[in-house]
Amino acid sequence: MEIDVGDSGLEEIGGGLSLFGVFDVTSLPPEVRESLTRFGDDADRFRQLFLFGHVGRAMWDSVGAAGTDSPDPIDAHSVRTVDSYFEAAFPGARRRTLYPGPSALLSLQTLGELAGVHHPSPFMVGIHARWGSWFAYRAVVVADTRHPTSAPAKTRSPCDTCAHHVCVSRCPSGALEGGSFDLDRCVTYRRRPDSLCRQTCLARTSCPVGEAHRYDEQQLRYHYGRSLQTIERYYAEREPPTR
Repeated sequence: MEIDVGDSGLEEIGGGLSLFGVFDVTSLPPEVRESLTRFGDDADRFRQLFLFGHVGRAMWDSVGAAGTDSPDPIDAHSVRTVDSYFEAAFPGARRRTLYPGPSALLSLQTLGELAGVHHPSPFMVGIHARWGSWFAYRAVVVADTRHPTSAPAKTRSPCDTCAHHVCVSRCPSGALEGGSFDLDRCVTYRRRPDSLCRQTCLARTSCPVGEAHRYDEQQLRYHYGRSLQTIERYYAEREPPTR
């Protein structure tokens, strides 16, 4: 199988998506294998697990070219792209897509850490020494394949050597102060009509790491607009109606 490695240093599969890691299921930590069983009696009996994602703006450009009219165009695009990849690279191989799907059953961040691409950041988005926070996990598939497994990338968190922590000082809600993340403070500020973070995250965009991969304004508005919609639905279901 010919491997296309792009600027991210990852195996590119098309549509702006890349292969972040391939793991033999039997070598996964016990807690990860346990999470696979929640997808069905045989989910942990597949040979390998694949983690796919994107870096930078290429995926968004592909999604935009295909149109954003579906309820979740990024998930739809990811599934189409991953299906095409398997059909071309492993025709006839038994496989199952675990994500997109009931993601609460699976820790994407843990898989990212196993692949060596994920480090925690003060603003609660994974960060990489080269890409910054401008990447995301888009699909997880288990399959009976024999792809070469991934050696975890050995990278350090850029936050460990950051002298200024500008993300903390630029957060207008103060949610990053004190060395921990205050979710309630962040959400309360985002919901304000005059919030500067309704369609973005100033802490995240102030981070200088990986600026070459930074999402454009349209992509930022899309992601943060959807997250704000989720937040508002959550509170609408719990807050008593006003009279």
